[in-house]
Amino acid sequence: MGAIEGMDVGRFGVWTFDFEDQPASMMRESIQELEELGWPAFWIPERDGREAMTHAGFLLASTERINVINGIARIWSREPRWTQGAALLLADAYPNRHLLGLGFGGGQPGAKPLQAMSDYLDEMDAATSANPLPKAPMRRLLAAYGPKMLELARDRSEGAHTYHVTVGHTAQAREVLGDGPFLGVEHAVLFETDPGKAREIAREHLHVYFTTKYNIAKFLRLGYTEADIDGGRGSDRLVDDLVFWGDLDTIVRKLHDHLEAGADHVGIQVLGIQPGQSAMPRWRQLAEALLPQRAAE
Repeated sequence: MGAIEGMDVGRFGVWTFDFEDQPASMMRESIQELEELGWPAFWIPERDGREAMTHAGFLLASTERINVINGIARIWSREPRWTQGAALLLADAYPNRHLLGLGFGGGQPGAKPLQAMSDYLDEMDAATSANPLPKAPMRRLLAAYGPKMLELARDRSEGAHTYHVTVGHTAQAREVLGDGPFLGVEHAVLFETDPGKAREIAREHLHVYFTTKYNIAKFLRLGYTEADIDGGRGSDRLVDDLVFWGDLDTIVRKLHDHLEAGADHVGIQVLGIQPGQSAMPRWRQLAEALLPQRAAE
């Protein structure tokens, strides 16, 4: 399957919103511990004001080995030439450690995602700069779900990043991408064995995705029905497919299903952490179970 030349992001990584509201000192301590635990990749979104490129730069400067991946940098947050310039600087400063994940990110009213992304890439590729080119190349990844965007990711980037999808979608995405391009899949997990409690927490996280048109359309294309959407609540079947809950062994087994379906890498998002608390205990457990260097110790 796919690989990113010169980068080793491993089979599993950390994907989290947690750093969106943490002070810099806490972010630094957390990512340094994740690096020591052996996590090879750290995925960051762009949602509540943490600007994607400075965020990535801070995390790279705080560490020595871990790869930092934008999952995603929104194309509406900055002009293409500035994204290109920032990514080139990070590639120069931290060779083979930064992967620029680009996404539509909700977009602008009336904009067509595929055309907007294609135009953005055109402008990035046409941008000129007096800054020296890095010795290690700048690499980019596209957030993609539908076949046309997956084809664009295949043809104009290292591959695709998917978010809130099922194992079935991973198999479909691999078929579109073919064997060469990279496929990185985010999946949420929840350490809760009580079905009622687990689904309640999962539904709270998923509600916004069950109430936005383009996400609903995504789930319907996967074969779910309006009854599965359930007015924004989500059926047990849909909730269970989007959030892997249970004990450690159950979660680990389900995460491997994505790899068997064609993913190269799974970015794991831990849910169920109370405000002001850290998910680090869960990352430690997952590191022991998923990372080969930890298992060998």
